[in-house]
Amino acid sequence: MSAPASAALALRKAIHQRLAADTALGALVAGAIHDVPPAGVPFPYVTLGEAVVSDWSTATEAGSEQALTLHVFSRQGGRAEAMALCAAVQEALHEAPLALDGHRLANLRATTAEVRRDGDGRTFHGFVRFRAVTEAL
Repeated sequence: MSAPASAALALRKAIHQRLAADTALGALVAGAIHDVPPAGVPFPYVTLGEAVVSDWSTATEAGSEQALTLHVFSRQGGRAEAMALCAAVQEALHEAPLALDGHRLANLRATTAEVRRDGDGRTFHGFVRFRAVTEAL
């Protein structure tokens, strides 16, 4: 059996690859998809955010449930671009058949999305949340 954290790492890798290959999202962010954005990164961009991993393994099966948050950032002067980025991320990942190293993705579903204005007053920050269930191979 593998640890739930290894499933989380495998899922993050597959999500990053999927987002980087998505042409609709790519048209919006020009490939700016980061785990941690570099200093001075231009807007807009997407980051892979928090993951809460829960083990649901039984005596005979190993698996985990993951609650993931992806973040989008825009400074276009309104919520429209951030909302479009949230929609593009959901379209790219909702029910996507991702291949994970050492694990099987049972499902990946978008659960919520919201856009807020950050404290600087200029940045619109979108939160796109997903639920994933994985099984060890």
